[in-house]
Amino acid sequence: MDSGVPPGLPQQFDAAGRIPLAVVVVDGDGLVSHWSSGARRLFGHPKEEAVGQPAGDLMPVAGALAEEEPGVAHGVYDGYDELGPELHARGSYPTAGRAKVSHPERGRLDVLWWAYPLIGPGPGRHLVLAADAGQLRPGIHEDGATDADFLRIAPGFAHHTEFAHSDALARRLPDILPNMGPAESSRIIAQVLELGYPVLEFSRHDRVPVTPDWGVPRRPVVRYESPAAEPVAAPSGRRAVPRPELDLEYAAVRERLEFLNDVSGRIGSSLDLARTIREVTSAAVPRFTDFAGTHLRAAVLAGEGFPDGPPDVTTIWHRVWVEHNDEPGRWDDTVPVGEAIAFPEHTPFFQCMVTGEPVLIPRLSEEMGNRISGEFEKRDLRPLINHRSMLLVPLKARDVVLGFMVLMRRPDREPFDDMDRTTGAELAARAGLVLDNARMYTYQENVAETLQDSMLPQVAPRMAGCDIATRYLPGTRLGRIGGDWFDAVKLPGSRTALVVGDVMGHGLNSAAMMGQLRTAVQTMAAMETPPAQLLRNLDDLAQRLGEQYLATCLYAVYDPIGSRIQIANAGHIPPVLVRAEDGSAELLDIPTGAPVGVGGVAFETLTVRVKPGDRLVLCTDGLVEVRGEDIGDGLAALCASAAHPAASMDDACDTIIRALNTRDGRKDDVALLMARLNGIPDGDVAEYELALDPREVSRARRMVRERLLGWSLPDAVEAAELMVSELVTNVMNHTRSRRVGLRLVRTDALLCEVTDDEPAPATLLNAGQGDESGRGLRVVSALAREWGTSSTAHGKTVWFEQALTRKAPIRYHG
Repeated sequence: MDSGVPPGLPQQFDAAGRIPLAVVVVDGDGLVSHWSSGARRLFGHPKEEAVGQPAGDLMPVAGALAEEEPGVAHGVYDGYDELGPELHARGSYPTAGRAKVSHPERGRLDVLWWAYPLIGPGPGRHLVLAADAGQLRPGIHEDGATDADFLRIAPGFAHHTEFAHSDALARRLPDILPNMGPAESSRIIAQVLELGYPVLEFSRHDRVPVTPDWGVPRRPVVRYESPAAEPVAAPSGRRAVPRPELDLEYAAVRERLEFLNDVSGRIGSSLDLARTIREVTSAAVPRFTDFAGTHLRAAVLAGEGFPDGPPDVTTIWHRVWVEHNDEPGRWDDTVPVGEAIAFPEHTPFFQCMVTGEPVLIPRLSEEMGNRISGEFEKRDLRPLINHRSMLLVPLKARDVVLGFMVLMRRPDREPFDDMDRTTGAELAARAGLVLDNARMYTYQENVAETLQDSMLPQVAPRMAGCDIATRYLPGTRLGRIGGDWFDAVKLPGSRTALVVGDVMGHGLNSAAMMGQLRTAVQTMAAMETPPAQLLRNLDDLAQRLGEQYLATCLYAVYDPIGSRIQIANAGHIPPVLVRAEDGSAELLDIPTGAPVGVGGVAFETLTVRVKPGDRLVLCTDGLVEVRGEDIGDGLAALCASAAHPAASMDDACDTIIRALNTRDGRKDDVALLMARLNGIPDGDVAEYELALDPREVSRARRMVRERLLGWSLPDAVEAAELMVSELVTNVMNHTRSRRVGLRLVRTDALLCEVTDDEPAPATLLNAGQGDESGRGLRVVSALAREWGTSSTAHGKTVWFEQALTRKAPIRYHG
């Protein structure tokens, strides 16, 4: 608010009309039901603490809202009350006063207040306006006199018609009232205008209207008159009388600058795209507009990167948020949030999004509203837009339209003008920048998560002789991408390689290194590289990739037939083995080694005997390590949670995550792999020794048939016989092996292995029409679900897997 100031008063009075108002609504029980931001600044209590609390405990009106003896019903209160002035609220009269209040940070304050009894739902309600009188504090002159010697400042009331530009005052009154529904807001405005406009009295006769910052004078206009009974120091002894003159143009500019400043402080508090949209849309209602709807291009909302090219009639827009102060539900059916729509060409919406410029329609006539509504099928916009003022502003970034906002004012409010168009464009420009930041962050998050997901394997829940469950949790650091990984690799002989690793550092570089190391581990595992040698090879690879390539890794190979695990460690935290026999959990004591990439460090392999039902738990240090705590405490907690009984593997993983991941201070990524070591019973394994004699081929077929029939697998006999015959024939014809082995293993599939002493791997050949050999492995490749060959220094193994869930037909094409 602004006010006139008598001449000769100090400069502090120039700020008199700009004192921010506190707005409070008190219900019939004396409890606060509305608490404005101005009230928070003036009295020091945030809205969350004030609403629902007794008003007398928060404001200098203690006890004033209760029933009291009748007193002065209308006027001003000149004195000070340490406990709070008595707020008389009898009948239909407002009251005003001046009091002292203790602010938690600013000490004692001099407060001016006005109170209005409200007519409406619930008896005894009041509207309370308050201001800091300290901004009107008198100064001290050179002669030692103070302004208090000739000036009295007190709150009072006057009809708004007593002032120039009374219509402007009446229109601006809603801006100092709480954001309520239109019906209640109109009722309160009518009461205030009827009971008296709040004013500041600088003398017994001169009154200055208390108004919000919008639409009020920039400076006082002083006229000098002849000396009067109450002289005030002025040129030639004349009396100076302040006369407010509303400088609406200046006030409008100031109004909009403060609005934009307030909006800028509210939006952009988050990089979350949905939250940013809500902040941008809600910031405009009701201060600037009565309805605001925000639309975004589908590519922006989906986080697909920067939109390509200008929009056209085929561009799909999503209505992501709507805010209004109309009756609840009025807009929901016609313009629902979440709707995807392409805007017709002959509409102002299309004009805004194609040109990238604001579109202003001061008042939508019935003809224009009907024409716009006719462009949209199956919806009637006329009741919502006719006779309203409309402003469309584009949301742009780098000269590309990302979306646009639809702003509308009700017919009883001043229509948008050119200055509003400029304000709306500035609002959209600031919102577009914030929106683009949120869009880029969302896009980068999507890229990071896609990259991370592509690098983490899809581990099968069941492998030969073991069940596996995994969990991956991104760290709380910005970016959500790191170098933790796990893997389970299927090996010949029904074995499974279990891997967990952690690249040092975070971000894309760590994730890229993780992908390289994981691929290398998979390749070497498929070649049956022993655990210690695999880590040594990985160490050499990391050194060749760069000096910054450091990672910890734990590599274990589980043999379900031999009931043992071979483990090698490269600087990683040890695994936990949970014994099925008694439920105990222990950290395996294995040589720690150094992280891969250090170079020149030997790695050792430890063999651990296990039993069916035991569980092996491998994880990265992000699960057990918390800043400020000993990692030993985290490992102890891991053992305790891993030993907790669970109905399933997934439940067991969730138990560990709940127990350790809820601790404060965790910021690192977490990779967790748990394997239940079921083993393969002896009755599901058959092993045979064959002589290097062509007649052994028929014997091998006969043993396969007998074994499969003994396992009640008659449908698998024909195909298995043929494939085993081909593999054994290859050994007899192409090797000089002293030993030939045949092994059959029954799990959820049939595994067949043929071994010999020749290390040279078996090769799939292209046999011509006239060739009499070279088709054996092609037969196996056509009939088997999977097949492969692996070599060691002692020989090679050729194996195949045959599905047992359905009959395996013979399909061979020469």
